[in-house]
Amino acid sequence: MSLFKVSVFFFLFSVLAFSQNIGKEGKEDFSKVNALLKVNYPGDSTIDVKYYKLDLKVTYNPDYLSGSVTIKAAPSHNSLNSFFLDLQDPMKVDSILSYNQKVQFTHANAKLNITLDKTYNPNEEFEVTIFYQGLPGSSGFGSFEFETHGNNEPVIWTLSEPYGASDWFPVKDTPADKADSSDVWITVPNNLYAVSNGDLVRIIKNGDGTSTYKWTNKYPIAQYLISMAISDYTIYKNYFKYSENDSMPVINYIFPENLAGYKDNLDKVPNMLRIMSNYFDLYPFIKEKYGNAEMGWKGGGGMEHQTVSSMSNFSETVIVHELVHQWFGDKITCRDWQDIWLNEGFATFGEMLYAQTVYGDSAYNDFVSLEMSRAKNAQGSIYVQDISSISQIFNGNRSYSKGGIVLHMLRGIVGDSVFFKIMKTYSDDPLVAYGTAVTADFQRDAEAVAGENLEYFFNEWIYGSGYPKYKIDWSSSSKNNNEYEITVNISQTVNTYPSFFTMPIQMKISTIEGDTLLSFFNNQQNQQVKFLVKGNPTLLTIDPNNWILKDAITFADNNNNSTNPIAFKLEQNHPNPFNPFNPTTTIEYQVPELGTVYNIPVILGNEVTVLVNERQPPGKHSVIFNAANLASGVYFYRLTAGSLVVTKKLVLLK
Repeated sequence: MSLFKVSVFFFLFSVLAFSQNIGKEGKEDFSKVNALLKVNYPGDSTIDVKYYKLDLKVTYNPDYLSGSVTIKAAPSHNSLNSFFLDLQDPMKVDSILSYNQKVQFTHANAKLNITLDKTYNPNEEFEVTIFYQGLPGSSGFGSFEFETHGNNEPVIWTLSEPYGASDWFPVKDTPADKADSSDVWITVPNNLYAVSNGDLVRIIKNGDGTSTYKWTNKYPIAQYLISMAISDYTIYKNYFKYSENDSMPVINYIFPENLAGYKDNLDKVPNMLRIMSNYFDLYPFIKEKYGNAEMGWKGGGGMEHQTVSSMSNFSETVIVHELVHQWFGDKITCRDWQDIWLNEGFATFGEMLYAQTVYGDSAYNDFVSLEMSRAKNAQGSIYVQDISSISQIFNGNRSYSKGGIVLHMLRGIVGDSVFFKIMKTYSDDPLVAYGTAVTADFQRDAEAVAGENLEYFFNEWIYGSGYPKYKIDWSSSSKNNNEYEITVNISQTVNTYPSFFTMPIQMKISTIEGDTLLSFFNNQQNQQVKFLVKGNPTLLTIDPNNWILKDAITFADNNNNSTNPIAFKLEQNHPNPFNPFNPTTTIEYQVPELGTVYNIPVILGNEVTVLVNERQPPGKHSVIFNAANLASGVYFYRLTAGSLVVTKKLVLLK
């Protein structure tokens, strides 16, 4: 799910898509969400769900839902003659059949308790069909919504993650129990088109002013990924050619008035599928489809419903975020919401990979810098401690940004070839593929491929909080044959857990002979390391490639040689957004050292202008950016000094 985190992409932007309903730092205000939340988690552990069939009629004016849900399941461990499903109280259950025989039930406090026709033994399959009706509630992010678009045309959509499925159909409401397959049949007025998971096998004209759309999905699916999207869609189709003789349809269901504006980005989806298939292995639902269905989520995000993402923002970054979820979220689903980073952190990292592949290393580095700045605001562990709070589960700084940066840091530790083998191994691991996973599953695959114990890494970064704050000083002494011994003292500020971070750290030593990249394993809160280099050292740079989420302060050596300044700040421009009535905005920054060239370019794909490119004294500075001659969009500006980069974004609305 994309929570308005980066609702526009680096280089091609649609500002209006995210200019409304965005909270601080581009994240949603969850206060209303939390007020509505009624958590029922997990579902009935005594049953194993095999299949869902939703056969539903949806009307608008009046808004109403009626029909039946058939569930096939089996006892998980012990024999049973009763079980329960989750279903919110506004939905009224009329009757329940098991093999055409009525069975007894009670429905109260969001639990539908069902007495079966007999006692079933472990693994003996049973089937029930629940007939029900009502006006669904809408909790969370909008679990069932009746809205309009354009000239008051209906749009009806679902978004069940994390606890919203039971608002509109009876379900075992836990991601830990995937059904083996599903069918969704939707009856709607003839002027509307109904979209769901998998393949559309038939459209039936009922002769009463309605049509029934029969969708079938043959892959395992989590309950919250079952979806509906209904409107007067225009269908825009592409194809993903994944071999010389094979292709898969890429089908987009778009409001007619919006298609022209979305086409450019929709045409990029087949290439996104190629890129991600190269990184993670072939698109996991290749026998069915991929697509995007427009919905009315006013926040401007998207939701990765299996084979058809529900979208209210068609920027590149949101499209690719939801696509990456098809591997990480849909093919492999977090077994519990505590491990949501396995969904959202992976999709965020996928955005970074796409930026690197399409726009180059500088785009990747800018993206990393931006996500690191957000990750530093994360509170608590990535492993979610309070899953009763949707805002805690889907915390943008923690589950998304910091989760994505964890993968970036792992890439830095093991190197590209090993890292991407890890990603493919995890994606295809028979223990989790088309099933569910927890962090330990990913750690197991990472260690097996890397051939090293990574417990320190996962324990500290997933289950710990904070990030390392380094203090570094160094000195050099002359040896024989133009060799110099470098002594580096590194210490960390005391943290809660872990008390300090264990990490391999790269260090670049610049001398008159050239640059030398060195590394050491920092496993002490206060540590000293020594190196020999050729030539008199003039510059020391810690973590020159920005592989570690960190703060650091370095000091000059005893020969007064330079160190790379790290403790500098780049503030958010103000006002932001800004507009043609006042096309200027102020950028403030702080620099700690004299004698360094500080550079602030403004970029939109390519460099637009350079605001600062000079040496400046220590202290606070500001510069005014006049955008009178630029088009609307999201621009990036960054403060650089040597290998150090801090990136921010600014928004121009015209």
